[in-house]
Amino acid sequence: MKEQLEIGIPASLYRPLTPAAVRRMAEDALEILEKSGMAVYSRSGFEALRRAGAQVDEATRIVRFPRALVEDAVAANPSSVTLFSRDGKYDAVLERNRVHYGTGGTAINVLDPDSGECRPSTLADVALNARMVEQLENIHLFTINVFPNDIENSDEIDVNRFFHALDNTRKHVMGGVYSMAGCRQAVALAEALAGGERALRERPFVSFITLIISPFKIDDNYGEMTCYLADKGLPVVVPTEPICGTTAPITLAGNVLTHVAETLGGIAMVQSVRRGAPGICGSVGSITNLQTMDHVAGGIERAMINSAVAQMAQHFELPLYSTGGTSDAKRMDEQAAYESGMSSLLVAMSGANYIHDIAGLLDTDLTVSYEKLVMDNEILGMCQRVLRGIEVNDETLAKDLIIAKGPGQDYLVEEHTIEHMRGEFYQPTLANRQQRGQYSEGESALARARRRVAEIRRSPAESCLPAAARARVLEEFSAIRKQA
Repeated sequence: MKEQLEIGIPASLYRPLTPAAVRRMAEDALEILEKSGMAVYSRSGFEALRRAGAQVDEATRIVRFPRALVEDAVAANPSSVTLFSRDGKYDAVLERNRVHYGTGGTAINVLDPDSGECRPSTLADVALNARMVEQLENIHLFTINVFPNDIENSDEIDVNRFFHALDNTRKHVMGGVYSMAGCRQAVALAEALAGGERALRERPFVSFITLIISPFKIDDNYGEMTCYLADKGLPVVVPTEPICGTTAPITLAGNVLTHVAETLGGIAMVQSVRRGAPGICGSVGSITNLQTMDHVAGGIERAMINSAVAQMAQHFELPLYSTGGTSDAKRMDEQAAYESGMSSLLVAMSGANYIHDIAGLLDTDLTVSYEKLVMDNEILGMCQRVLRGIEVNDETLAKDLIIAKGPGQDYLVEEHTIEHMRGEFYQPTLANRQQRGQYSEGESALARARRRVAEIRRSPAESCLPAAARARVLEEFSAIRKQA
């Protein structure tokens, strides 16, 4: 009997947009696509949209989307997409307002767990991050979160990232792809492990992230990969990352509108390639640092934007890949804690389906901290408790018990207390709740997080792949490298 875990809790506790604003933004997004459109440089995407009835200009590559085309694409796109784990414990059903958490970011650096210094990430870090996520119960999916800087051949990056992720976690693996050759290899790898193309399509334990380039551009490389994955019938995220004041209007409303219009254009392209393909909207945008014009990861407005996009995805009944838990801090410090905590809770309360980047990221999405992975896991446990809410029934109200006990009596040894005491509260593993006289620096939350990282690193690294399948793919895919 498979262990059943409490993931995918529904939530609609934070809704920054009024119902009237949701309706207006939906109308405006359709109007933008119809009147202004998108530049589509992907040949496959351009031709698929032409066949679907879009108005195209070959000279400028501008594609304008008739309202009926977009509405038909939204209707054709699955409203529910399941991202399968390999053992069935962490299957993530992206639909309505069900919430799941995972890593992300494809950071180029890590804070070294031995020295604490920032260094370029390697293939070994891909594997260690996957091992960490395998052990952290509140991180439901593994989006490959670091870049293997030690692999020089760009066509070998994707297959190595996916293999070493799958080798180290049974949870669903999602990842960006960097070249068409690498994308094809990553898909072929997954098909080999699944037992064939059809088997993978029926229970996809991998999914892929491409990109829409704000404002309103689908380039050749990512567009072609999107079309290839859509044709394969595999889950593909079409994320957009508009930044207030640079690639989108500076207002939050203008940013959200840009998000909605761009990702609807991506869904329309996916459905034009293969009707019914599992397209996933993507929301990654943020605000601008007005002093430098760089993007900001830890601003509370980023959480507000992603929460509003979650409302819009729910309006269109489309699955959503969202963003939360990010920070501009350079180390695991107070800033990292409050930025990540506020953002994680707010976006979770909006009902965003899959919140990526929500564990481990620092430094404006450029660096992963192993200690932060562990601490974010605890933050996410607290978020889960909030989403569970307060259950009200005869048993939880305990009215008869209150009457029976009467004034001035305690509840310490009551059966009701014993029955509910372990499940009613979230039990942290890092937080120090001791009295001041019993407290020591070695028992701080950060110290405990470091010990947890060390424990996982010391534990034997065992493959999460069946031995025969692992041996077969290592023989078939010569580009797969051992960890340094």
